[in-house]
Amino acid sequence: MRFVRALLVLLAVLIAAPASAHMIQEPVTWTLNGTHFKGVLVYDNASQAKRPGLVMVPNWTGVNDLAIAKAERIAGKDYVILLADMYGEHVRPTNTAEAQAAVKPLYADRPLMRARIAAAYAQLKGQAAQAPIDPARLAAIGFCFGGAVVLDLARSGSDVKAVVSFHGDLSTDDPALARNIKARVLAINGADDTATMPDAPKFTEEMHQDPADWQFVEIGHAVHCFTETEATAKTGNCRFDAKAAARSYRMMHDWLNETFGTLNH
Repeated sequence: MRFVRALLVLLAVLIAAPASAHMIQEPVTWTLNGTHFKGVLVYDNASQAKRPGLVMVPNWTGVNDLAIAKAERIAGKDYVILLADMYGEHVRPTNTAEAQAAVKPLYADRPLMRARIAAAYAQLKGQAAQAPIDPARLAAIGFCFGGAVVLDLARSGSDVKAVVSFHGDLSTDDPALARNIKARVLAINGADDTATMPDAPKFTEEMHQDPADWQFVEIGHAVHCFTETEATAKTGNCRFDAKAAARSYRMMHDWLNETFGTLNH
């Protein structure tokens, strides 16, 4: 009889549990200055507990299946992530030449870059009405080109609480913008990255004007793309590095933990 009662209790728990709990991928669209954008909201719906929201800017290949999978891995049960579209919904680079063409107008017009990431960040805020986002805990993360974008979000004076840049472009069109920063800024670059490290001295000089908390980390022997699992080359300046990636993600979690004060990893 006890066995039967226990079985009935177990069945009741299983029936009550959300049968469709899984990682959500919801399209999010917006328009800025006549250009239509399409990002993806990613989160685990097993719980409706409010959690930090992150706007995530991928590398220069933009919103694609690899970027969505990466957003899912980072989101886990801890974050809601809006994968930001920086190019417009009809621009989806499939090779290096197309990616270079897509980023060129934004690097040439940094105010445009800042306007587009500000619009994406506003979309993340807006999703708090229907997704389990705590609007008091919002941050931005970016990779390669995306690192440059989230650093510019901070430079714009955004109210985003924290920014984390992974192997990101460190350059700026106006070093004085660092005085506007309100976010806690963490930039993590490979010490042997020939694409970004030449700008490191100017970046640290710029960041000395930053009134908020900031940290710049060089990971020894790492080059560019160290978090990008698809960067499988054995030589060159764009290579995945499992150790550097794991270390940088731990730094990110710690940085966000310090910022938000409530997460446990």
